[in-house]
Amino acid sequence: MIARERYNQLSSSRQQFLDKAVECSELTLPYLIHEDTSSKPNHKSLNVPWQSVGAKCVVTLAAKLMLAILPPQTTFFKLQVREDKLGEDFSPEIRSELDLSFSKMERMIMEYIAASNDRVAIHQALKHLIVGGNALIYMSKDGLKTYPLSRYVVNRDGNGNVLEIVTKELISRKVLDIELPEPQPNSVVDETGSDKDDVEVYTCVKLDKPSGRWIWYQEAFDKIIPNSRSTAPKTASPWLPLRFNTVDGEDYGRGRVEEFLGDLKSLDGLSQSLIEGAAAASKVVFLVSPSSTTKPATIAKAGNGAIVQGRPEDVAVIQVGKTADFSTAANMSQGIEKRLLEAFLVMNIRNAERVTAEEVRLTQLELEQQLGGIFSLLTVEFLIPYLNRTLLVLQRSSEIPKLPKDIVRPTIVAGVNALGRGQDRESLTAFIGTIAQTLGPEALMQFINPSEAIKRLAAAQGIDVLNLVKTDEQIQEEMQMAQQAQAQQSLVEQAGQMAGTPLMDPSKNPQLMEQAEEEPPTE
Repeated sequence: MIARERYNQLSSSRQQFLDKAVECSELTLPYLIHEDTSSKPNHKSLNVPWQSVGAKCVVTLAAKLMLAILPPQTTFFKLQVREDKLGEDFSPEIRSELDLSFSKMERMIMEYIAASNDRVAIHQALKHLIVGGNALIYMSKDGLKTYPLSRYVVNRDGNGNVLEIVTKELISRKVLDIELPEPQPNSVVDETGSDKDDVEVYTCVKLDKPSGRWIWYQEAFDKIIPNSRSTAPKTASPWLPLRFNTVDGEDYGRGRVEEFLGDLKSLDGLSQSLIEGAAAASKVVFLVSPSSTTKPATIAKAGNGAIVQGRPEDVAVIQVGKTADFSTAANMSQGIEKRLLEAFLVMNIRNAERVTAEEVRLTQLELEQQLGGIFSLLTVEFLIPYLNRTLLVLQRSSEIPKLPKDIVRPTIVAGVNALGRGQDRESLTAFIGTIAQTLGPEALMQFINPSEAIKRLAAAQGIDVLNLVKTDEQIQEEMQMAQQAQAQQSLVEQAGQMAGTPLMDPSKNPQLMEQAEEEPPTE
């Protein structure tokens, strides 16, 4: 089946998710998601919401998610050697050298990510996830590219594993260096914004089960574009279809905005009523009695502070007597706004020049408490495939050495894993502090093993204690050496003290003088 027909076939199951995503986008960021049309989006026809709370909620939550999964100035992964494959041939010195080399490679990879546009594309994908619940990231040689839900379809099995992806995009004929059918006459931009020089290009991505590799190619005018076929390992695919929330049996995810769509609709309606009512109430209109001697033209032409002839009872001002209704609507809108700000974590925002590691951990904890298992899903569907693909690209370009798959494996240390380490540290420090405060420092030194406490604190911080913390053998050896040195110092001091006593002084002890005289002189 050609890619265009397959795309149209899978679009039917996507339509309900796309309609809901467009509705959520209209109340938050109208430019983000629009209907799947063959033309370019016309921004003149975009809906403008009556409130900006939705946009603020989406942008803030996307920034916090970005901070949690890709923390600045630190790595979100760690290269580790498998203990079961290490064996006993590796000495502590060799393991220390390996850890040092891995640390250098981690810095090189993070520098590569920082120099690219990956963070920009990931932040855009996070906004799509929050609003529409779905986003597709393609890791090309030129950087990351984000596909909205309106430009791709996906087919998954019952367990949520991706089987097939088909994308649709408009590409200029000048970019496609291939022979294409001639465009229709009068090739100009029409009223919808569609340029007839743009060609619909479909990219078909499939998982080849016999080879266990991903295969993709591009089609234009129902023909495969030459030199467009590519492959990738199953674990290092450049195509990353992401979801925010999952539902069993559904090919697409659900967004955070959809969960609070009712509140956003209510807030938008109340905001419209308050704005229109305030505009009507602020309008000043004078009524002049038809039988009065005061002429309307006189009042209209009179300036501020002018003196005119007339009776006050002939002129009245129209007032909107809806103050109580306005107060009710305002109170209700404030309650809905507060609920939305709490749901999207807008309430706790700290202004600072630098983001500390503790703040990152607290943000991660807050996200996990409010959003449930979003970290787990992003780790499985984004962080691990993203890291595997990045490692593969850097190894192919010889920027980093190839790592043995059976011995070295990358481990994600952001998200849930970072939360676990932080919780372990807090529990351990709280336990030690409780013992010290309740039973005193003496009980702490009596019952707590300092060496084991240090190792557990280092593990909770993600720090390798190899050659950093002294082993029990080293501590015992140093204690013995210290005891020997102390014993020698005591003997020296005792000998000095004895030499100063009268019994050891020959001038004051006759027996020592007689012994000295009897001893023959030494040659």
